[in-house]
Amino acid sequence: MESKRPYFAAIVSQIIFSGMSLLSKAAFASGMNTYVFLFYRQAFGSLFLLPLTIFFKRKEVTSLSLGEMWKNFMQASLGFTLALNTYGIGVNYTSATLGAAAFNCLPVTTFLFALILRMEKVNIRKTSGMAKVGGIVLCIAGVAVLAFYKGPYMKPLFNYHLFQTHQKSHLSSHKTWIIGCFFLLVSCISWGLWIVLQALVLKTCPSPLVLTCVQTLSSAIQSFVVAIAVERNPSQWKLGWNIRLIAVLYCGTFVICIANSLSSWVIKKKGPVFQAVNTPLNLIFTLIGSEFLLNDGVSLGSIIGAMLLVLSLYSVLWGKRKEMSCGNTENKSDSAPQEKELIVHHI
Repeated sequence: MESKRPYFAAIVSQIIFSGMSLLSKAAFASGMNTYVFLFYRQAFGSLFLLPLTIFFKRKEVTSLSLGEMWKNFMQASLGFTLALNTYGIGVNYTSATLGAAAFNCLPVTTFLFALILRMEKVNIRKTSGMAKVGGIVLCIAGVAVLAFYKGPYMKPLFNYHLFQTHQKSHLSSHKTWIIGCFFLLVSCISWGLWIVLQALVLKTCPSPLVLTCVQTLSSAIQSFVVAIAVERNPSQWKLGWNIRLIAVLYCGTFVICIANSLSSWVIKKKGPVFQAVNTPLNLIFTLIGSEFLLNDGVSLGSIIGAMLLVLSLYSVLWGKRKEMSCGNTENKSDSAPQEKELIVHHI
């Protein structure tokens, strides 16, 4: 049961992230500014996390050095402020489904940065290395299809939805669609680098709760500076009893307090690549949710691109698994002669 907990935590986090894609899209379609939305969700998340962190992890919080605080502040600017702002703009210009599909680039970008930082290895002479390289190529192809080919638009299966957003993403201009895809790609690159660096930061700051709290609070401060500089209209800062408040509360509680903490815990237990390889679940849950919650169909190009991204993901995953199995076999064969020598020496 203990070994299955990371799998369960990864699945739950992807379900929560799919809800973030759907509710964020609904809030943006209602006219909410993306920068203001990000500030509110980080601020609400900080209000929930700060008392819990002080109550349960007071010693860990007080023991943080200035260097560790600075690392977390920079991590927040990369994995929260930059990644979430670009993700929000990308979803606003495209669709919730495409935003979830873009998450499938995350394992490949994570793997690339892990490779650059020598946390992963590739041997192109072996099938495992060829699978990893092939996965990167498929990822690039999937991104290209998503950006430059839309194809026929497929209407939603249901005519009645919980949130009538009246979104016309399928009628948006080709230029706007490409801009949205570009921002989603930047978001995935930023998140990929954040995941790899998060594994390094967790070595000096072992508590995922403390890490999430400090980075969320830092991001709230950064997001406020960005939002106040971009949006000066007071009406955009008002929250009523509508989809905007629902989206902010959901992201502030479930996404920040639960999903982000679970993600940090999974990264600590199983490594950065393990967390990233579960991202196709986000697309599946978002596609199902879009049919019931949003008046948001999907284009043929999005389906083809998403399939290529999923194939790229599992190509990299298969290569990594093959590499690990070969490594275990080699270790066993190397240890066998040593065991024989010890037995002979003992006799």
